[in-house]
Amino acid sequence: MQLDDLYRRVIMDHYKNPRNRGTLDQESVTINLNNPTCGDRISLQLQLEAGKVAKAKFTGEGCSISLSSASMMTEAVKGKPLDQALEMADRFSELMKGQPVEFDEYEDLEALSGVNKFPARIKCATLAWNALRKGIADGASN
Repeated sequence: MQLDDLYRRVIMDHYKNPRNRGTLDQESVTINLNNPTCGDRISLQLQLEAGKVAKAKFTGEGCSISLSSASMMTEAVKGKPLDQALEMADRFSELMKGQPVEFDEYEDLEALSGVNKFPARIKCATLAWNALRKGIADGASN
């Protein structure tokens, strides 16, 4: 099996079977972002406790790239200290710029590496990560 085929399968699996889709019952930080160029929208909820991302859930509509990225991101950052979650967001941005990046802690993210070949789709892939950054900033200021 080609690597591109494997990556496509990972992306489609997260799109068809999203992890952490839904809403949190507990008090949380909620961030609503959209990508007006293609219509993607996401609502990310983060429960931040003791300097960590205790829980993360999302709802939204959009293409397979944006929703898969949201699914992968919520899986990757759950339980992580805030600084580590932000560092992952920075590494994901590097991946979208075409830099070689590995995610030992959650390898599914590497499936989105091919998105950098399609500049219009980079905003789709980074939407959830931008919501994460904003949510951590908003949560830290409260």
